[in-house]
Amino acid sequence: MRYRDRAHGGRELAVVLGGLRDEGALPDPIVLALPRGGAAVAAEVARELSAPLDVLVVRKIGAPHQEEFGVGAIAGDDPPLLDPATLAHLGLSEESLAPVVERERRELRRRERRYREGRPAPDLRGRTVIVVDDGLATGSTARAALRHVRGRGPARTVLAVPVGAPDSLAALAAEADLVVCPCRPARFSAVGQWYDDFEQLTDADVLDALRGT
Repeated sequence: MRYRDRAHGGRELAVVLGGLRDEGALPDPIVLALPRGGAAVAAEVARELSAPLDVLVVRKIGAPHQEEFGVGAIAGDDPPLLDPATLAHLGLSEESLAPVVERERRELRRRERRYREGRPAPDLRGRTVIVVDDGLATGSTARAALRHVRGRGPARTVLAVPVGAPDSLAALAAEADLVVCPCRPARFSAVGQWYDDFEQLTDADVLDALRGT
């Protein structure tokens, strides 16, 4: 399965989630987008489920001087969630990553302020929280997001993505009550390869999705 763009991926994902809702598997849902890419997908899901839409900003922690090489992620004010095996392989420590973590936390807070426009973070207690992104590669940001959500007392956690790497999806099964992914290609190298249009989204695009415009 290929998607034309993130909105198309969101609509296909929403069909699956809508079926689960009709079966009673998603009571009192709230949809949390992982921006930026997940916002366009999550908007379609929230529309189908008639559920509130908000954001959960998570930032990847990249290796010093190799920022695209992820070694972990942060969500909210939680401690960084780092991959010990990767740190050992690269000869890194949590202390050596402190400047990177601090920089990414500043950007995380900037985005939270920008996207929420003065709204407080939603109360997740007792709700079915559906965490949505545009795809799952390594799963580091999704793992940080799910652990952050778990600490806020939801009744159920769901990870929902249009496409994902099978190994990463399997690894995250222990982090969520349910993992929903319509497309699980055996030959997976990057999320973008499964979209015809995978243009980088902007802050304005995220705000448009949150406002329903």
